[in-house]
Amino acid sequence: MNHVSFIRRDCRLCGSSNLEGCLELASTPLADDYRSPDMLEIPQPLLPLRLMLCRDCGFSQLEHVVPSEGIYRDYIYRTASSLGLSSHFGRYARDVAQQLSLAPGGLAVDLGSNDGALLAAFKELGLRVLGCEPATAIARDATERGLETWPEFFGPDIAREIVSRKGRASVVTCNNLYANIDDLKSMTAAVLSILEQDGVFVFESFYMGSMMRNMVFDFIYHEHLSYFTIAPLKEFFAKNGMELLDVQPVSTKGGSIRCFVQPKGGKRPVSARVDEFIQAEKRDGLQTMAAFTDFAARIDSARKTLADKLDTLGGPLAAYGASATTTTLAYHFDLLSRIDYFVDENEDKIGLVSPGAHIPVLAPEALLERRPEHVLVAAWRYWEPIARKNARYLREGGAFIIPLPELRIVTGADLEGLHA
Repeated sequence: MNHVSFIRRDCRLCGSSNLEGCLELASTPLADDYRSPDMLEIPQPLLPLRLMLCRDCGFSQLEHVVPSEGIYRDYIYRTASSLGLSSHFGRYARDVAQQLSLAPGGLAVDLGSNDGALLAAFKELGLRVLGCEPATAIARDATERGLETWPEFFGPDIAREIVSRKGRASVVTCNNLYANIDDLKSMTAAVLSILEQDGVFVFESFYMGSMMRNMVFDFIYHEHLSYFTIAPLKEFFAKNGMELLDVQPVSTKGGSIRCFVQPKGGKRPVSARVDEFIQAEKRDGLQTMAAFTDFAARIDSARKTLADKLDTLGGPLAAYGASATTTTLAYHFDLLSRIDYFVDENEDKIGLVSPGAHIPVLAPEALLERRPEHVLVAAWRYWEPIARKNARYLREGGAFIIPLPELRIVTGADLEGLHA
């Protein structure tokens, strides 16, 4: 992965240069740059992790930008590695097809389609499908499974090629990627250019309001450039030939939103939910410095609480979950010197070492083989299914430390209370 970065000095949505630092976390390497042990000599410099608030439109974004080419060509994350995400995309396709009355034979284009989970679901519903996925190995695998996926970054040139070869799209989707795009104006114009007049752009993204409410600060890392709230988004689309139709809350990623956007002048009415979101954001002050000051204070409190508990427990510590969020959590909570090894269920991660600190990643069976007294669940949003999968370790005397949203210790005695 390329580590070249630059500082963005204007608002990605409104263009204002009236930006102010609102939240600063510990510097980290690229969050998902897990490496094989034979690549340790390649530098992994620490990059600042600082959120900026636009004082004109209320949008928040990372100050340091790592260009997409340096992250995604050799990307190893796959949708299937996130618990429940593949089944989520099955429901997503059915819900969107029903809400938009998508007709069989229409074209569904998925941007950042990864392993094709959403494409497969749309294909089952009778739509023609096309994915754009710059991770060449993942794109190739999806195409070989019958889900045509171009190994390209989506932009104006690819948009023209899609229209020329495939026609215009009934629906364009972009999930957990729209927040990762630096040039959103160009991206949005390219999306508009491939939509039918009655077509709809649908994207899912983590939501700043939910991040603050649910303490999902570890979702702040260098892939994630934008931290959306609805009021700035509505204005952005209005200035770029589109109209925000609907916003729906989604449970994934610690609290996300699904946005529906149509070409300006489209036939679909705007849902009352758009204004309801905006009014709630005003009430909660989400576009103000005060909200970020409070968020930072709660993060600092959680860090101290965990550090105090770990000092009391002592002993070797394993950590469960080798993801991008783990990097932010480990660096900001100063956990690197405490963790002996990570365990992870993703076979692509096992045998690698963590970004920067080079902590080894082992298979979950290591918990039974090595018997650590305590395991920090870095993938804390999934602690319940992780506990069920590792019931033997817990019943035989092990303990899970859940760091967020509030610290708790889980032992075998707690298993009976978990949902199936």
